[in-house]
This record gives sequence, structure tokens and C-alpha cells, in this order.
Amino acid sequence: MEARNYDCIILGAGGAGLLCAATAGRREKRVLVIDHAEKPGKKILISGGGRCNFTNVNATTQYAKERYLSANPHFAKSALGHYTPQDFIELVNAHGIAWHEKTLGQLFCDGNARQIVAMLLAECERGSVGIALGHPVSGVRHSDGNFHVDYGDRWVSAPSLVIATGGPSIPKMGATGFAYDLARQFGLKLAEPRPALVPFTLGGEDVLFRELSGVSADVEARCKNRMAKRGKSDIVFREAALLTHKGLSGPAILQLSSYWRHDDPIAINFFPDAPRGWLIAAKRETPKATLKSALARTLSERLSEKLTELIGLVGNLADQSDAKLEAAEARLAAWSFLPSGTEGYAKAEVTAGGISTDELSQQTMEAKRVPGLYVIGEAVDVTGWLGGYNFQWAWASGVAAGQAV
Repeated sequence: MEARNYDCIILGAGGAGLLCAATAGRREKRVLVIDHAEKPGKKILISGGGRCNFTNVNATTQYAKERYLSANPHFAKSALGHYTPQDFIELVNAHGIAWHEKTLGQLFCDGNARQIVAMLLAECERGSVGIALGHPVSGVRHSDGNFHVDYGDRWVSAPSLVIATGGPSIPKMGATGFAYDLARQFGLKLAEPRPALVPFTLGGEDVLFRELSGVSADVEARCKNRMAKRGKSDIVFREAALLTHKGLSGPAILQLSSYWRHDDPIAINFFPDAPRGWLIAAKRETPKATLKSALARTLSERLSEKLTELIGLVGNLADQSDAKLEAAEARLAAWSFLPSGTEGYAKAEVTAGGISTDELSQQTMEAKRVPGLYVIGEAVDVTGWLGGYNFQWAWASGVAAGQAV
């Protein structure tokens, strides 16, 4: 087998790995990126409905503790502070990629996600980065101050090795737990990985909602925030929820899933904008209206009918006591679901948990106990909210390592 020496070997040709490679390449480092996939940036290509939600204007140090989950809520601040959404926007602009801002600070390409991949590859080419695709890594060793990587029928060596292979979410895209295998090999601790930004499945009495598959509503969703100290506070998201043939999905639900733990209920407020006493007010204004028709002013007919059926109020609003309407209003404001689980890694957009931040430098992403070893992107125990936060973490952590190798 032919051997070649590099300054840095990067495992993983996703967003974090490619920007890390480009950053190191611009510093005139000899860089090789290795990936088992036949094409680079596969998760980028499917993100944002194919338009790539490439960052969020709020993915900054100001919101890092609130909008990134980690055993160390402060860990992401350094990288996010040194490479900001504006920095990535400037790169996008420099490549002539048109973009637009949607709700909640989310930025998307006007065209498609292939533009972001092409941009990253162009940046790698500018830095003379080598990219070896379609080559599974068969072995990694560390000796004599160098990392030796076997792939295909070759082996290469470098004093720096970057783990950028992500987590096991969306295995059909080729995602694996390879990063965790390497972590164990080098004695790095793991925060238990779990699917995140993933739909819930429903069982028991909640299966009645499955027949409403395809129905959505703008809701407020909440559950216990198990990441908070002593697990006492709730986490709340105000976005759309979608009923599916398996359970619950949509942005509000995906956000909630990153915090949810098995056996915890979730609560849905179907009328987050309604003032207190709105059903009694509706009774006064339109006494001949039914509960279903009152709900259907905001919700779909199908969802209104199902909620009315489960609440069990028959007849006109005028026929109901104020106490019954108050009880109905309270239930609609905190409708309890007990998820039977999630749809797992197969449908999870990202993986929460991962290689422990205790093992890594906040400034450089280098392993404290293994000089020359770096971990970036989704492989690290840093998970952002839905809406471009995870891409910004990929860019920021990749640049941090790329400037250090």
C-alpha cells in the first residue's frame, strides 16, 4: 500500500468537515478529507426541503446557553463567538448565492442546497484540499506522534486527525456511530447519544389522533426540560404541530423531542392566542354555536370534531354551564399526550449527546488527553434547535479546529 503524509486528516465530508478542511487548507496545511459516502455533503443536500437552512441569525453566543443542548451549556460559546452567522453569510455572499430569511431568523438559499456544497468544495479546492470519497475507513492508529488511517487499499498519516463523521441519525444516508467507536478507542467519554429533532409516536388512547394524519395547527407545546438543573422547569415552543399516521410531528414537536424523556407527558395548547374565558365569551356572543363550530374558527374541521368528541360537550354553547366551558378551555390549553416513544434515528434530523465536551477544548475542539485529535460538528455533545442552529455549530466548530490543526 502506498503511504502519504499530511498535516491533517479529516474523517467526514459533511458541512463541519469540509469547512474545517477549507480553513486549514487556506493556512497552507496539507489536508485530506476521507468519507465512505460517494458524494460529499449528503445531509446538506436534503436539509431545508432541499434549500438548506444554512444558518440562523440568532445562533450566537447570546442565545448559546438557551438554544444549544449540552451537558456543558457554555461549551459552544467560544466557537460560536469566533465564527458567527454573519461570517458564514459573508462567505455565501462571496460565492454569489442568493438567500432569504424566513420565520424565526432562519436563512435559506433561494436556489437549492447544492449551492452550499459547491461553495464548500470550491473553498476546499482553493486550499488544495484532497478529498477521497467512497472509501470506508478500516482502521485508525496513533503512534510516534502521528495518526495512521487505513482506507481502501491505502494508508495515510498526519499529526492531526479530525473526527467529523456526525452521529447515527438518518442511517439511510450512511450515518453511523463511527465517531463514538473512535472516541472509545481513544478513551474519550460519551454523553449518551439519542435521537433529537424527531417525531413522536403515540399509543394507548392517543392513537385516536392518528386518523387525523396530515392535519396541522399552530400550537404551543411544552414538556419537562430535563436539561435544566433538577429538571424542574418546562421548555415551551410556539410553532406548528402536525398529526401523522404514527403520532406527532411538525416544528413544535421536533423542537420538544430534543428535551423529552421516556414516560414524560407533553402538553399542547391548541389556542395559544386565546384570552382567558374565551369560550364563555363565545357563549355570550353566539349562544347557538356548538363547541365544534367555536373551535373550527381557529382549527381545522377534522381536528375540531375530534377534540369536541373527546371533550364530550353536546349541544349549543348556551346549553353548557360556565364551569363546563372553563373545564373545556383548560383542557384545550394543556391537552396531554403521553408519547410511546419517537421514530428513532431513522427519522431524527440530528443526534443529541455524543462525545463529551469535558474531553475537548472549547477554543480548538482538540481532545485534552489526546494531542492532535479533534472532534467537531454533530459528533460532539452540542445539539442546536431546529432552524439552522446545527449548521452554524458545524461551521463554527469546523473553523475552530481548522484554525488550530
